[in-house]
Amino acid sequence: MDFKNAILSNPIEYLKGVGPQRGELLRKEIGVHTFRDLLYYFPFRYVDRTKVEKIISLHMQMDYVQIRGKITRMEVIGDKRAKRLVATLRDETGEISLVWFQGWQWMEKSLQQQASYLVFGKISVFNGYLQISHPEMDLLTEEIASGKPFLEPVYYTTEKLKARGLTAKAIGKLTKALLEQLSPGEIPENIPQPILQQYRLMERSKAYFKIHLPAGEDDANQARRRLKFEELFIAQIRICRLKFKRQQLSHGFVFNTVGDAFNTFYNHHLPFSLTGAQKRVLKEIRQDTTTGRQMNRLIQGDVGSGKTMVALLTMLLAVDNGFQACLMAPTEILSQQHYKSIAGLLENMPVKVALLTGNVKGKARKQILKEVEEGEIHLLIGTHALLENQVVFKNLGMAIVDEQHRFGVAQRARLWEKNVIPPHILVMTATPIPRTLAMTVYGDLDVSVIDELPPGRKPITTVHRTEFQRPQVMDFIKEEIRKGRQAYIVYPLIEDSETLDYENLMKGYEEVKAFFPEPQYYISMVHGRQPVDMKEANMQRFVTGDTQIMVATTVIEVGVNVPNASVMVIESTERFGLSQLHQLRGRVGRGAEQSFCILMTGNKVGADSKERIQVMVQTNDGFVISEKDMELRGPGDIEGTRQSGLLDLKLADIVEDRPILEAARASAEKILQEDPELSTPENQSLQRFLAVLQGKSPWSKIS
Repeated sequence: MDFKNAILSNPIEYLKGVGPQRGELLRKEIGVHTFRDLLYYFPFRYVDRTKVEKIISLHMQMDYVQIRGKITRMEVIGDKRAKRLVATLRDETGEISLVWFQGWQWMEKSLQQQASYLVFGKISVFNGYLQISHPEMDLLTEEIASGKPFLEPVYYTTEKLKARGLTAKAIGKLTKALLEQLSPGEIPENIPQPILQQYRLMERSKAYFKIHLPAGEDDANQARRRLKFEELFIAQIRICRLKFKRQQLSHGFVFNTVGDAFNTFYNHHLPFSLTGAQKRVLKEIRQDTTTGRQMNRLIQGDVGSGKTMVALLTMLLAVDNGFQACLMAPTEILSQQHYKSIAGLLENMPVKVALLTGNVKGKARKQILKEVEEGEIHLLIGTHALLENQVVFKNLGMAIVDEQHRFGVAQRARLWEKNVIPPHILVMTATPIPRTLAMTVYGDLDVSVIDELPPGRKPITTVHRTEFQRPQVMDFIKEEIRKGRQAYIVYPLIEDSETLDYENLMKGYEEVKAFFPEPQYYISMVHGRQPVDMKEANMQRFVTGDTQIMVATTVIEVGVNVPNASVMVIESTERFGLSQLHQLRGRVGRGAEQSFCILMTGNKVGADSKERIQVMVQTNDGFVISEKDMELRGPGDIEGTRQSGLLDLKLADIVEDRPILEAARASAEKILQEDPELSTPENQSLQRFLAVLQGKSPWSKIS
């Protein structure tokens, strides 16, 4: 049976009981366009209606119950608004009242006296007697005499769907009708047999039947496990195929030598010895650049873990092999900082470094462009100005991108065009991405992690303080300034409430000025509404120490390096996500002095915020924080995943289903290593399934 089988591709309105109007609603409300979409619309829980109780055995401690019996009496009692229908249901052990307050007229018409029903509902007590209000009623048939033969699925629905009669129960009926039309052959297998056996996975067709209509809890769990594995396995196969293809097809420059530039710097100018993690990452880069394939490596390292040093040594490696290198950062300030620190480290070496940003104009710009083209400049550092067509390298061999999530994939790809053979690409980020997410989102890049802090760095002390304690917090800042240090005070800025946030920032600024009067103290203020040059000037004053306090919105998040700043106060902490709090905290603790991060909140804090604050106070480890962040917020909100289109998962959850994800990844890699083209007989069904998926997704655009 072909994967593009006719029946599953049918528009949803062709299913009996749907029709054009309901079809339109199903499309709009829950994205069900075809029979296949309905098959993939999974229940979120089940109701167990497989057992039937006797009326005599019912008691108040029970919640939902199912009974069967004959309706012996029906009457409408009460008047005006208090009217209700009361029916008496009798089995061989006793009787119970069934009550309807709403829609009783319809029930009165549709219920038959002396007929037998299967009844399901919630038990309550009225005047000392048990009763069931608004139960579900099914005319008793042989098939359901001893209860339903399977768990009853419950589906998400919406108010608009309910208004058209598409309740959770009605969606269940449609799904059942669809399953009755399908033969197992119409849901062909797409996971090779050895993997099914290895992980004891249910067959695909059986899993789709069982997830909608399981005989019991175990059936439902096995079906979910199989379909979660399938989702993650297919995703991993596609990511790994991209990666393998890139590795096979891409040509890259070979860096054979570790020469003068690298060795001289390493032996004589390295300000402190490298950590084990830095050495390990350098070794991985070194291996990548000798294979003859283009390197595409992501370096994740917490704030201050020494990524820049790894970047510099990597660029020197390029210089030793006769190539130029460039480093691209997302902002003017960041590129300037990279330039200053790198030029400073290389001042006694014959390596020429230049800075190119939008602010470099006229003669100076022409001169730089000329020297880059002639190969006189070895290392070029800058903003996305480096991507412009006028920037022509003589021989670019290594391109480094800092803070990857600020640049789109397309921008990264433009660096590839800067030489006949694409240069090696190294991507750096200080936003730790949980391992499970990195496997899914950056699965086509090779990932390195720098997980040690350089010697001499002290962990930042983090505390939580409330509004009551503000005076003490301000006194503490004064104390630190007296020691010659500087402080940040950061206010949230969130798009939805921008005007309000802006007012809060201004109010906060006035408050800070009252605590820190001039000329004893000087304050810089930076926020998104300022013109660029004003923002730069205010930042610069803080960087050079003209001002002791920086009041800012979150624009200072990435990369501002002021080793003398030792206090970070975060206002309205409850409004920040965990990863953002961690990024902000990383602005201090960059010198040898002890640094502090103070999380300010109102006097009352919600449970979620409490949990975030607790994590911040307990750990400085960015990876622990990012895992926790993903648990609290779900993967969709983590940097860079939303636009990647990778996480279209219906059942699997990459936090809870990590073991399944890891098994799926291992299986995908193993299959592709043994059979990259998926041409062996046992991989044929997988090959066919992927061929149908091709052209349906944004995957082809991901580098």
